[in-house]
Amino acid sequence: MANIPTPHIAAKAGDFAPTVLMPGDPLRSKFIAEHFLEDPVLVNNVRGVQGYTGLYHGKRVSVMASGMGMPSIGIYSYELYNFYGVENIIRIGSAGIISQKLKLRDIVAGMSVYTNSNFGQQYGFQGNVGPCCSWTLLKAAMEAGERLGQTPIPGPIYSSDIFYDEAGGAGALEKLGVLAVEMEAAALYLNAARAGKNALCLCTISDNPKTGEELSAEERQNTFTKMMEIALEIA
Repeated sequence: MANIPTPHIAAKAGDFAPTVLMPGDPLRSKFIAEHFLEDPVLVNNVRGVQGYTGLYHGKRVSVMASGMGMPSIGIYSYELYNFYGVENIIRIGSAGIISQKLKLRDIVAGMSVYTNSNFGQQYGFQGNVGPCCSWTLLKAAMEAGERLGQTPIPGPIYSSDIFYDEAGGAGALEKLGVLAVEMEAAALYLNAARAGKNALCLCTISDNPKTGEELSAEERQNTFTKMMEIALEIA
């Protein structure tokens, strides 16, 4: 294909499976490949953003990091959908609590995404876009979670362009039933919608900004295994 390799992905045509799991952290991508995939092959390492393809229970699956933020996942998901023929991307990340009904290590599934990003303006619609996940992937994730003993909590999530948000904008969303805040899902869902492909964001709760509770960086990298297993089951 004329568009590959890209400036960001060195893989060849056919190197990626139809479904790609996409953590933010390249080390989490490496962890999944080494602990869950049979015969994983490194297909991308441009800028240290590691992508692997291997087998999970005999099924071909890929995992590649997205980096942090909507501009980063926007690039990688666009190229995977439009240049590499990927059909499904499942983001597996961490999120901070907005709804105080949640607790650390809960898994949330983003049915829809609020955002403060202008990412959707590129499509020519000047109102507020409301990106949603793939119902097929969401249904499968809920069923897989039930089988595996931890059913994700479905609902709206918030993708923020700002990590250190002095305005505290996420607080107002609790009244609207928003579950958690992360930084990538809105761009992923919009790219999937535009390409006619499928996307789902699964996040494990890593911290509670209101109370100060949080998991360590090492725990975020290496212990979110139930979320990983759910994503692999539906890949």
